[in-house]
Amino acid sequence: MLGFILHILVTAVLLLVVAKIVNGIEMEGFGSAVFAALVLGLVNAFLKPLAVFISLPLTIITFGLFVLVINALMFWFTAAIVPGLRIKGFGPAFLGALLLSVFNWMVGKVV
Repeated sequence: MLGFILHILVTAVLLLVVAKIVNGIEMEGFGSAVFAALVLGLVNAFLKPLAVFISLPLTIITFGLFVLVINALMFWFTAAIVPGLRIKGFGPAFLGALLLSVFNWMVGKVV
């Protein structure tokens, strides 16, 4: 349970960092970032596998690169649910999801 809470808090901090880096992504504060991290985790746990399964032929044709588009769509969908997170278009959602994935990977390697 402690690991889950720590992961949500780290993701919240990374969301704030991504919001500072990417034009078109706005985060209101740390509370919104924590809520967004929690919602993003739930969206990735429940909706992403369904989206990957439905788009499997396209994912295979693109050698897995379509998963990046799915990540962006999940991030954009999270912004539609979370009141304090705003993403202005698919481009910022794509770049933000990509950066968030890379930052999470880097934190995972360090920890």
